[in-house]
Amino acid sequence: MKRNKIALAGSALFVIGALTLAGCASGGGNSGDDGSGAKADPDAIITTNGSEPENPLIPTNTNEVGGGKILDEIFAGLVYYDAEGKPVNDMAEEIVTEDPQHLTVKLKEGQTFSDGEEVTADNFIKAWNYGAQAENAHLSNYFFEDIEGFQNTDEVYGAQGDMTGLEQVDDYTFKISLNKPAADFALRLGYSAYYPLPDAAFEDIDAFGENPIGNGPYKLDGEGAWQHDVQIDLVRNDDYEGGRQAKNGGLTIKFYATQDAAYADLQGNKVDVIDVIPAVSLPTFQDDLGDRAVNQPSAVFQSFTIGQFLPHFSGEEGILRRQAISMAFDRDQITDKIFFGTRTTASDFTSPVIDGWSDSIAGNEVLKYDPEKAKELWAEADAISPWEGEFKIAYNTDGGHQEWVEAVTNAISNTLGIEASGDPYPTFSVIREEINNNSIKTAARSGWQADYPGLYNFLGPLYATNAGSNDGDYSNPEFDKLIADGISNTDTAAQVEEFTKAQEILFNDLPAIPLWYSNVTGGYADTVDNVTFGWNSVPLYYEITKAAE
Repeated sequence: MKRNKIALAGSALFVIGALTLAGCASGGGNSGDDGSGAKADPDAIITTNGSEPENPLIPTNTNEVGGGKILDEIFAGLVYYDAEGKPVNDMAEEIVTEDPQHLTVKLKEGQTFSDGEEVTADNFIKAWNYGAQAENAHLSNYFFEDIEGFQNTDEVYGAQGDMTGLEQVDDYTFKISLNKPAADFALRLGYSAYYPLPDAAFEDIDAFGENPIGNGPYKLDGEGAWQHDVQIDLVRNDDYEGGRQAKNGGLTIKFYATQDAAYADLQGNKVDVIDVIPAVSLPTFQDDLGDRAVNQPSAVFQSFTIGQFLPHFSGEEGILRRQAISMAFDRDQITDKIFFGTRTTASDFTSPVIDGWSDSIAGNEVLKYDPEKAKELWAEADAISPWEGEFKIAYNTDGGHQEWVEAVTNAISNTLGIEASGDPYPTFSVIREEINNNSIKTAARSGWQADYPGLYNFLGPLYATNAGSNDGDYSNPEFDKLIADGISNTDTAAQVEEFTKAQEILFNDLPAIPLWYSNVTGGYADTVDNVTFGWNSVPLYYEITKAAE
C-alpha cells in the first residue's frame, strides 16, 4: 500500500474564499420525448461497456475507472459534476467555506439510501473516518489527509480513531476543520472517496462491498447483480431526489475482454453506448457511426511508468535512461498512424482541458523525438553502469494498448540498440494488482482520468512521495514542497506558477514518460437518444433515453 506524505486530494484551481454553493432544484423525470419524437420508455435498460472492478465496491478503496464508473451511479455525494465539470449540489443544501481551513456543510433533509435509511451528517462522518483510518489502508485514504486528526508521520499514515476535524452540529450539519489551508477543498467533495455510507456497511464491510447500498440515481438489481468478470446490473433508484434523476429504467455495465468486442456489439445494437473505440476501428468509426460517433477532448493523460525500484532506473543513471527512452520514439507519428487524430501528443503532465495548462514548460523538449540525443544519453548512462537485460512495457490486453506499445518498443529497440517489447497481461485488474504490490518487474502503461478539473489532481496523487497512485515510487522533496505550497495558496495565479515549477522538475526526473492526451472516443447505437459525454469522458447515463419498442 503506497501512502501519501503531503496534501493530495486534488481539485480544480478556483479561489473559494467565503463561498456558498447554493442548492439546485431536482430535475429530470422518467418519461417524455426521447429527442427523436418517439415516446421514451421510462423503464428501458441502457447497456454500456466497463471493466471488472479491482476491489469490492467501497468508495474509499476504489481508485480505478472500472469500479469508479459503478460507484458514481449508485452513490451521491455532497456535490456532483455536470458535463462541463462544474459542481452542483447533490446531498448538500449548502457548503460554506468560512476560510481556507474551515467549512460548514448543511445537508438536504429527507434524502435516503436505497434501504430506506435517511442520509444524515453521521453517514458522511463515519464513512470518511473509516476510509481515513490507517489500519484499513484504503487506496483513497490520502483524500482525507488535509483534515485535522489525520496523522502523517514516519510511524503512522492515516487516522487512529476518528478525525478531530469532523464535528457533527446536528443531524444535517457538520463542520470540517483542515490542518492546513486548502482553498479548493469544497470543490473536491464530488469525488467518490467522499461518498456517505449507510449503517449497514459497517456491519460487514466485505459483504457490503459485494452488494453495496447507495443513495444515487441507480441501485443494484438485487443480490448477485454483480456477476464478476461478466457484468453488473443496476436499476433506477426511485428514492433518489437529487439532480441526476434517471430518465431510464436502469444500467447494465458489461465487462468486455476487448474493446473490439464492445465495438462489434455496438454495431450490432447489442450495446447502447460505449466510451472506447478499438485502435483498428479508429480510421473508420466516425464514418461508420456518423453523428452517433463521439470524438471530443477529455481530462485523460496517458503515459508509461518506469519504477525507481527497477535495475538501472534509480539515481542519475535512471534519469539518463528515462530521458533517452522518452526521446527514442516519435509521439506525433504514433498519434497520427495508430490513433488517427484521437490523441494529442503530450507537452506536459496534465491535460489541455484544464485551466492553467501550458505547452511551453521549461524542459518539455525531452518529449521531442531526437534519436541522436537519445543515443547520447543512453551512452552516458552506460558509463555509470552498462545496460543488461531487456526493456519491457507491461500492458493490459483488455484496454486496446497492444498497438502503441509495440510501436513504442520497436522504436526504442531501433534507436537504442537494445531488446524492447511489450509484456501483455490479460486484464486491468491483474496488472494493477502487481503494480499496487510493487511486484511488477518491468515498466508499465499508466494514465490518469481526472477526479476533478484541476492541475493539482494530475500531479500530487501521482508523483508526490508515497502518494496513493505513485506507481513508480518516485520521490523528490523539492517537488513535494512546490506541490504542497501550491495547493495551500488561495491565489490561483500563484498556484499555477508553483505547479509549473513542479512540472519542470518532473521533466528532468521523468517519473512517468508522458505520451499523449486522450480524446474520449465512443459512440452510441440508434436505439438511444440524449447521449452526452462529460468532461471526464464518461457518459451521463442518467440522461440517456430509449424509445419504447
